[in-house]
Amino acid sequence: MDTPRFGIPDRLAARMTMPEQHEYLRHTLSRRGALRAGTVTAGTLAGAGLLGGAGASAAQPQAPARTPDFLPGAHSGASPVDGSLVAPFGRHLAFGADPKTQMTVSWQVPLPVRKPFLRVGTRPWDLSRRIEAEVRALHTPALTAKLPAVDQYYLHVSLEHLRPDTTYYYGVGHTGFDPADARNYGTVGTFRTAPARPGSFTFTAFGDQGVSYDALANDAVILGQNPSFHLHAGDICYADSSGSGQSTDAYDARVWDQFLAQTESVAARVPWMVTTGNHDMEAWYSPNGYGGQNARWTLPAGGLDAEKSPGVYSFVYGNVGVVALDANDVSLEIKANTGYTDGAQTRWLEGRLKELRAHRDVDFLVVFFHHCAFSTTNAHASDGGVRDAWVPLFDKYRVDLVVNGHNHVYERTDALRGGQVARTVPVGESVSSTRDGIVYVTAGGAGKALYNFPAPDSYEGHEAHVDSVDSYHWTASGKVKEAVEWSRVRYTGFSFLAVEVTAGARPRLEVSALAESGERIDHFTITR
Repeated sequence: MDTPRFGIPDRLAARMTMPEQHEYLRHTLSRRGALRAGTVTAGTLAGAGLLGGAGASAAQPQAPARTPDFLPGAHSGASPVDGSLVAPFGRHLAFGADPKTQMTVSWQVPLPVRKPFLRVGTRPWDLSRRIEAEVRALHTPALTAKLPAVDQYYLHVSLEHLRPDTTYYYGVGHTGFDPADARNYGTVGTFRTAPARPGSFTFTAFGDQGVSYDALANDAVILGQNPSFHLHAGDICYADSSGSGQSTDAYDARVWDQFLAQTESVAARVPWMVTTGNHDMEAWYSPNGYGGQNARWTLPAGGLDAEKSPGVYSFVYGNVGVVALDANDVSLEIKANTGYTDGAQTRWLEGRLKELRAHRDVDFLVVFFHHCAFSTTNAHASDGGVRDAWVPLFDKYRVDLVVNGHNHVYERTDALRGGQVARTVPVGESVSSTRDGIVYVTAGGAGKALYNFPAPDSYEGHEAHVDSVDSYHWTASGKVKEAVEWSRVRYTGFSFLAVEVTAGARPRLEVSALAESGERIDHFTITR
């Protein structure tokens, strides 16, 4: 007998796309959803611009009132406890489309609070500028008998008209908890805007983090690099442990509370720029499973529809143009969202790469997304959908570095053109992205359980290169075996990327891979 799980019969769910499942749930579970969702009123002002001009963050779309779904707006009622006893947590920063003048501060509270706000200023003793926060409440029903219903409250203030290359001090609070009070002063944080002109800086990157001691260790080493920003290539916290993007996936929303608390030590001072992995398709939140991401993050505008595709955006920092993509759209391995933009993302990508290549200050293009274009692990290997849709564009516009996650290891290719080795790049070597080709990096060792390779590890100080690795890639019909010559560095361990950027007459990217111990396992230089 086909027993319904979460309201959809198993055999029916297996034949339905994610949007079809959402529509089914809206019609069949409306009464139960209304009872569980509760009432949240909309209309609280978003964060106003700083230092002149209005800069309200983008309004979030209204969810259907009857669905157990994303609930936008602000909670107008009082907390059931004294606000002085409700401590904000999980602070995380994100750039706007212009990192020189825009920053969003986001955080969480465990209970509804009165009049949440952000204080900000250029001196730690002067936080007189007070801006009301936007509240995005997220209700998750009890999806199984073992999991309770969960209500989460995320708060956001988007700042505009900031001064370039300036350190700001900020604190978050609400009625009863003021960061300007002496007893709460330890909660005051800082951020720094991008410089007006290109210069030297560092950024870091990884994917597949989750909640673990190894994830925490990586965070600590990342903070030691003093990065200007961090790129997270998806599979952020693994509240959805199954990763297939279906409503039958195991899902525990409380894992997000753990993750944001874990990451706060870094993300409260380093802009944490995320994109969407397969474990981030949380099917209970429409649209496309991204309502939860919309509740928790405010990412740069200017990509596709921010509600439907929050992981698609770009920004320029110094002489580097950064492009974030949602590979769920083109994946041939995990198909819950395959084709959901109907080609719009790929068309936007080409237009954006063309614009960035024409940008007078941009030397380097860095693209990051989840599913791997080129990797050899026994778990996921390479996704042919990514190769077909995007690799030709990367070649056409001479992208300099591509960073992926998905496979829980570190792996790095030689310089590729058209998927073939154009130039070998041993550890410590220099490569010209315009002359030699593109280096692809899998940086999926951020904290989740590690995968393994079909060939021996080979990394700095422990080289064991082989000329060919037996692997495979995903196609519309499944796995296709392939023998590849491009797998240059392989490391089975927790790790991340640190990229030192130099501008000027001889711009370069000094790319290093660091283990969670801080030991370097790979390095190479990209020039133009």
